[in-house]
Amino acid sequence: MNLVRAIGAVGVLSYGAFAADVLGGDAKRGEQLFRTQQCIHCHSMNGRGGGRAPDLARSIDRNYNPAVMATLIWNHAPQMWAGMKSENLTTPQLSPDQAADLFAYFVSVRYFEKPGDAARGKQLFDSKKCAACHEINASKAAGAPPVAKWESLADPLLLAQQMWNHGAKMTAAFKERKIGRPTLTAQELTDLLVYLRNLPETRHLASHFSFSQSDSGAQTFQSKGCAECHTGKLALESRLHNQTLTGIAAAMWDHQAAMKQPPPQLSQEEMREIIGYIWARQYFGANGNAARGKRVFEEKHCASCHDDPASGAPKLAKGKNGYSAVVMVSALWGHGPRMSETMHQKNLEWPRFSAQQMSDLIAFLNSL
Repeated sequence: MNLVRAIGAVGVLSYGAFAADVLGGDAKRGEQLFRTQQCIHCHSMNGRGGGRAPDLARSIDRNYNPAVMATLIWNHAPQMWAGMKSENLTTPQLSPDQAADLFAYFVSVRYFEKPGDAARGKQLFDSKKCAACHEINASKAAGAPPVAKWESLADPLLLAQQMWNHGAKMTAAFKERKIGRPTLTAQELTDLLVYLRNLPETRHLASHFSFSQSDSGAQTFQSKGCAECHTGKLALESRLHNQTLTGIAAAMWDHQAAMKQPPPQLSQEEMREIIGYIWARQYFGANGNAARGKRVFEEKHCASCHDDPASGAPKLAKGKNGYSAVVMVSALWGHGPRMSETMHQKNLEWPRFSAQQMSDLIAFLNSL
C-alpha cells in the first residue's frame, strides 16, 4: 500500500522541493506498528484500544494534514512520555520509514477525511438530481445501478474511478433530461457519502481502500495525457493542496466536463496509481516560508542547542530525504526525550508550535 513512489516525489516529500530519495508508506505495516509501538495502549482505533487517549478514527475535527499532525504530536510529546513512564512503557524509536507507515495507516482509516452530515447528504442527493436516475433499490435509467449495488461506496478510489468512467454517459443523460450537470465540492461529496453509507441497504459494505502497490503512478499520469496540461501553474500539487481523497474525487468529477473529449478511461488499478501519485504530491507538501521558519528556529530556542557544539545536539542539515512532517515525527521520537532533558537543564520550556510555524520551520530546515 505504498502511498507514493514515483520520480522521486513519493513517501516523504521535502517542503518546497521533492526529496532526492524515497520513503514508502505501507498501511498494513503501519497498523502493526500502531500495536507494537504501544500507541494502542492509550489510543483507540474504531473503538479498539486503550481508550485513555482520543480514538484516532473518530476524531471530530478532521481538518488535519501531516503538518498539523506533527504539531499535535510534538506539542503533546512531554505528556505522552510522562504517561508512558508512569505505565512502565518503553518510549519507542521510530524511523522515518516507520513514521511514513503510520501516516499511511492513518490515511487508510480516513483519519484525514473531514466529517460529513447525513442530513445534508440526503438533501444533496435530491437537489443534485442523483435521484433522477439512481434510486436506493431500483434504477430509473438504463446503466444507472441502484445505490444498494454501489460497491464503490466503501472505497473512495473505486468511487472516483466509476464517477470518472461514467461521467460522459451521465453528462449525456443530464442533457437528454434537460438537467444541468451538477458540480460537487469536497464537502458535498463527503455529505453524500455519509448519507449513502449509512442507509440500511448499504451498511453491510466494509469501508476499505488501498493505494496501488506499483511504482507506475507517474508513468500512468503521463500515458493518460494528464501531464500534457497539468504542469507549471496547472500542476496538481498546488491546485489540489491539502485535499483529501474525497476532495480529489470531487475535483476530478468537476474537471472532466472541461477536458478534451472523450476523456481517457481508467481501470481500477490505473485510478489507484494516479490518485496515489497525486495525493502524495499535494499532501506531503506544505506552504511553509523559510524566512518565517528561521525566526521560529530562533524564537523557539532551537539554535541554543543545535548551534552549540557543547550541547551534543547535531548541527542540522537537510540530508538526502529533506525534512517533512513525517521526518519531524521520527526525529521527535528518536531524540525528543533527550531534548526535553537538555532543555530542562537549560531552564528552557519545551517548544510548542502552531501548524503554520511547523510548516515554516520545515521550510527553513529544507533551505539549509
